[in-house]
Amino acid sequence: MAAAPPSSIRPDEIVGRWGIAAYHRPEDRARTEAAARGQCKLPFVINRSSTGVSMLGHDSPQVQDMLLKAGPDGKSYIGPSPAAPDADDREVVSFDGRVLILKWVDPEVAGRYGTMILVRCGAEGTTARAPRPAPAAAR
Repeated sequence: MAAAPPSSIRPDEIVGRWGIAAYHRPEDRARTEAAARGQCKLPFVINRSSTGVSMLGHDSPQVQDMLLKAGPDGKSYIGPSPAAPDADDREVVSFDGRVLILKWVDPEVAGRYGTMILVRCGAEGTTARAPRPAPAAAR
């Protein structure tokens, strides 16, 4: 199995406790981000694993090891297999260090779960990450 190309996001950047909420309509994004901030009392936890991160996938209560990887389209993905994009992956729509927006690659899964917004819990002193320039292939 070939190693996944590196993602623009390192595993250590997303390890931690997150408030999580999801939306289906783009106009609901701001409201959903505010709702995610309120979920830190029952946080979604992302841990470090030997291969990347350990977090929940879809349709299973079991935590899985996930890789952070880049696809040939220049986008970053989080998923269990080295291929990117894969049907079980989430595309990283945006990440600034405090807010992580993920969209499921599989349209059927995306239709059920929506676009996920994760807001870092207890990170008042954390500064937003400077955006990285898009890879040349994505321009």
